[in-house]
Amino acid sequence: MMGTCHCTRCRKVGASALVFVERDAFTLVAGADTIVTYKPEPPYRYNRCFCAQCGTSLGEPTSTSASFPIAANCFDDDLSIANGFHMFVSDKPAWYDICDAAPQFPENPPA
Repeated sequence: MMGTCHCTRCRKVGASALVFVERDAFTLVAGADTIVTYKPEPPYRYNRCFCAQCGTSLGEPTSTSASFPIAANCFDDDLSIANGFHMFVSDKPAWYDICDAAPQFPENPPA
């Protein structure tokens, strides 16, 4: 599943297109030793991971959750999926136009 997050935190790291993966279906094949984790101050709760070599935002590849987001730009191959939703549209800046028909949610999509 792919979604686009428009919250201020995702926009600032330049990784708003996220692929939600299942822990059992994800394997990090290289670079684990170059992942740096930023742990935010409350009220924020989600860690952000970055590549220590190039600074690329990675999403949460070190998460222990059953499902977690990976920045779509991190995948080498075409994922063959389309954006399925937009979340935190209430935080979207006025200059950004959503140009697809995917459902839009003011905050998190319903479970």
